[in-house]
Amino acid sequence: MLRGACALKFACLLLAGSTLAAGPVFTDREHVDDDFAVQGEYAGSVSIDGAEFPIGVQVIARGRGRFDAVAYPGGLPGKGWDGSASFRGDGKRGSDGVVGIEIVDSSGVSRAGEIREGDLAVLGPDGAEVARFSKAVRRSPTLGKAAPEGAVVIFDGPGPADEAATLENGRVTEDGLLIEGVVTAQDFGDAEWHLEFRLPYQPHDQEQHRANSGAYVAGCYEVQILDSFGLDGKSSDCGGLYGAAAPLVNMCLPPLEWQTYDIDFTAARFEGERKVANARMTVRHNGTVIHEDVELPSMTPGGPRKAEGPAGPLFLQDHGNPVRFRNIWVRPKT
Repeated sequence: MLRGACALKFACLLLAGSTLAAGPVFTDREHVDDDFAVQGEYAGSVSIDGAEFPIGVQVIARGRGRFDAVAYPGGLPGKGWDGSASFRGDGKRGSDGVVGIEIVDSSGVSRAGEIREGDLAVLGPDGAEVARFSKAVRRSPTLGKAAPEGAVVIFDGPGPADEAATLENGRVTEDGLLIEGVVTAQDFGDAEWHLEFRLPYQPHDQEQHRANSGAYVAGCYEVQILDSFGLDGKSSDCGGLYGAAAPLVNMCLPPLEWQTYDIDFTAARFEGERKVANARMTVRHNGTVIHEDVELPSMTPGGPRKAEGPAGPLFLQDHGNPVRFRNIWVRPKT
């Protein structure tokens, strides 16, 4: 476990190699750019030969009025989409303020739409509106989940938990949110974890430069935290067991939405100093199972521990981006 000067040195090393933003970083919905209101999820259906087919669309801001767009036949990820196919395209804001979207479908045909008045209008070949998708704002079903009996409350913002007793070098914002780059004062082995996080909005940044952090369970095994909204979902994306397993489905919500991880962790087993069984983990991201009893053969680099063990702290990585946390608790299994 990191203590005093060692913890400070570790934090400085992390910051020295941190991910620097290339553009503006927004942490407040009241102070964002014009593209923020366009980015998000849209859901509706189109009529084909008299039958209705649901479709979900994710629109991702890329800065300066540019967007990526992904269409999911059947509905949004975790809400109708079966994972079999998705179709990508892009969008751009015109001089009239309307955002034009173009997506190429499975047959190679370009499909057009416009985002106006908060909805996505789907256009036919003649430019006429043929369907309208409403903006969907999803909330994790475990958001605000209370700590059960026997749990240790690590951080709950303003309230009874004393983060000075549960966290080392804990820092809190003026509005009572936990700042990244912190480690628990206590080690835990087999346990159930709940934590809530909010990604900053960084429309000009790309890939690992976009809202990067991570939750290291037992100080060893990273569940990646990243703005991966609209991406395919790799092991290095949000919800990935970094370097070990990609999520079954990318459940990342748009930045500045509160999200949840619910983690069921079984620690590695040892006989003396010899490891006899690997750690295992089940992860629910925003209520959806994205990893089910996945075996973790090795630890993730970059955490506070240099070797695996039967117990360790929770470490919330500082990678130079203002990711915020709240409502963190752990229920040891033994």
